[in-house]
Amino acid sequence: MDTQSYKTVYANPQTVKKEWVVIDATDLALGRLAARVALVLRGKNKPYFTPNQDCGDNVIVLNADKVKLTGKKLTDKVYVRHTGYPGGQRFTSPKDILAKKPTELVRMAVEGMLPKNRLGSKLINNLYLYQGNEHPHQAQNPKTITLNEI
Repeated sequence: MDTQSYKTVYANPQTVKKEWVVIDATDLALGRLAARVALVLRGKNKPYFTPNQDCGDNVIVLNADKVKLTGKKLTDKVYVRHTGYPGGQRFTSPKDILAKKPTELVRMAVEGMLPKNRLGSKLINNLYLYQGNEHPHQAQNPKTITLNEI
């Protein structure tokens, strides 16, 4: 038996084929959208997925400000952060975040679903969020996909 054919193949930056993908976030649930975007950013939908390499695609999310939150999450959900100083705990609702930086809500949700290490920091840079239907990445020939195609 030829044991050479049973070797595991690991992806490296030279062998990875990175593509550009466009997702329209209009009226999509925030968590479901973020889970699918994180999966594509990580590259888990590819047959040559390697856990310690950036083998995912570049994702463009359009209409990120039109994402929906189910139930009373828009007003009742609370995001907590800390300034690092005593008494520096700050609370924010998704409604406030959407008013100040509309795309930040999607970025925070996707970033929470990526690894908390150097690889996750590199992967979040492959996410491009825009408020409207226009994006400046036409030269990369991105393909449009829906949430169910992932």
